[in-house]
Formats: sequence, C-alpha cells, structure tokens
Amino acid sequence: MKEDLLRLKDETLKSLSNLQNMDQLNELRVKILGKKGELTQILRGMANLSSEERPVIGKLANEIKDSLENKFTEKMQILKKALQEKKMEQEFIDVTIPTQISMGSRHPLTLVLDEIRDIFIGLGYEVAEGPEIELDYYNFEALNTPPDHPARDVQDTFYITENILLRTQTSPVQVRTMEKQKPPLKIIAPGRVYRSDAVDATHSPMFHQVEGLTVGEGFTMGDLKGTLVTFAREMFGHDRKTRFRPHFFPFTEPSAEMDISCIACEGKGCRVCSYTGWLEILGCGMVHPNVLRNVGLDPEKVNGFAFGMGVERIAMLKYGINDLRLFFENDLRFLRQF
Repeated sequence: MKEDLLRLKDETLKSLSNLQNMDQLNELRVKILGKKGELTQILRGMANLSSEERPVIGKLANEIKDSLENKFTEKMQILKKALQEKKMEQEFIDVTIPTQISMGSRHPLTLVLDEIRDIFIGLGYEVAEGPEIELDYYNFEALNTPPDHPARDVQDTFYITENILLRTQTSPVQVRTMEKQKPPLKIIAPGRVYRSDAVDATHSPMFHQVEGLTVGEGFTMGDLKGTLVTFAREMFGHDRKTRFRPHFFPFTEPSAEMDISCIACEGKGCRVCSYTGWLEILGCGMVHPNVLRNVGLDPEKVNGFAFGMGVERIAMLKYGINDLRLFFENDLRFLRQF
C-alpha cells in the first residue's frame, strides 16, 4: 500500500505540471482527492493491514493528501494569474495611439423643427406644449369633431381607454392654451403625434407636427395667408410661389390647404408633384366658432386662424428625401449628410 500511495503522489504531481486550464485542474482534483477518488480507493485497503502497519500507512496517507492539497492550491493560483494576465493582454488599450473621433450632428428633423420654430418666433409667436397622452375631449370633441368622424375610429387612433388616447395631432394644445390664456395670443405647438398607420415611404405610426394658432380681434383670411406665405418663403426660398385651395377641417371654417410650387421642377410638372407643378405642405383655416365657444370665448367678439403641418413632410420637401423611414433608421450614411 505504501508503494501505491507514493506512486499516486508521483503521478499526480506529474499530471499537475502538465495542466493548462482550470477545468483540467478540477477534473484531476476530483479524480485523485474526491470521495470516490483514487486516494480513497487505496485507503480502503487499510482494513487488511496489521495493527502495526495501520498507523504508519495512515500517517503517510495524511501527509500525501495534505501535500497534494497544497499542490492543487498552488497550481490553481498559477492558472488564475495566467488567465488574468492573458485577459489583461487582450483588453489592453494603448492610449497613446492617435484616434479619430466622429463628431455628431443634429438630426434633420431637429434642424427643420428648429427652423420652423425660429421663423414663427420671429413673427411674434410663442411655443406651447401639451401631453402626448390626451383626453378624447381635447383631441376631438373640443375641436368640433363629430362622434361619427372617421378620424375617431379605432382603425385610425391609438386608444388607451374609451376616453384616453395617444394624441393624433397637436391641436389639443390650442384648446388647452385658450382655456388658460385670454386673447390676444399667438402660439405654435410642436410635438410628436400618433396614428394607426402602417409604416411605408410616406406613413408612420409616430411623426411630428407643428400646429399654429392666432386669436384676437378682427383677423381675416388675408392675415392667415400673409403669415403662411411669409413662412413658406423663409423655409423654401423667397421666390417660391404659393396657392391656397378650399378644403374641409372640423375645427376651421373656411378651411384651406396650402401648396408651394414644386421644388424639383419649379412648377413645370414632374413625377415629384404628379405633374401638377404644386406640392401640398399644410392645412389651415379660420378657427371655427364652435371651437371658440368650447373654451368660453365669444365668436362675435374674437376670432382667429389656425394651421398645421407635418415636420417630416416639410423636411422631405426641403432636402429632397423620398422615403420617410430614413429619418428613423439611424443610418449614419444618411445622417452625416446634414
């Protein structure tokens, strides 16, 4: 048995010297020192020893076991240190190597939104904000939108509950502002809006709008046209032609849509403008008397005009972009152009 113990020690030390990783070390430890290991198997033969041999072999076995335990611990520390050094070498960063830092830039939608804001601030407007999660009353009812209007259908609007929804326009900000402030007032309301649209080149379930509102005494369609013509020429160039077409919106009367001469063909007709020479950019009109009454104003004493535009639409026209999805894909090849 003595020879078996010494042989086990020598073989184990030799195996330890050849180990390369922690998994091999753990496997060898179990094989030699485990409950069913080789050392345990040898010691089971002590029952066959004489009373004189048993203490001597027991002492030798304990010495060998303690010695091997220490060797396993030493080998584990060596392997851990080697593993740490290897990791440090792999993760080493030479901070003296020159690096090229790519500077970020403002998103094209941010650029256009800031330009819209600056133009209207220059015309005396203030910026107002409101919640994106809105009450049905402010999003529809207060804006003179009848209960059976298609815009109120669940296929067009994201309803959270029967009376709470994600706003489909920033027009509710106009109502909230008129409830808190007395005329005269001039505001624009930029922000995100949501509609139940499938994503394609011209539609998205989330996009940006800017609504505008002017309320006071004696305003006319001439004031509305003058304001929006000034905006269009500041945004798209001072030689840009404009026109207004009759339209219908529940919250304005009369209502109109505003077009500008095609940026691609200068009004001659092309695929961009469907060969009409014109591009629609926004909707507008005189504030409907019912909207004024809903906020406690007398339409016999005050009136006003309102307008609304999609920021993505303006940006696509201004920069010649033909796919709305490019704004949200975060492709640096696209974003670095602005």
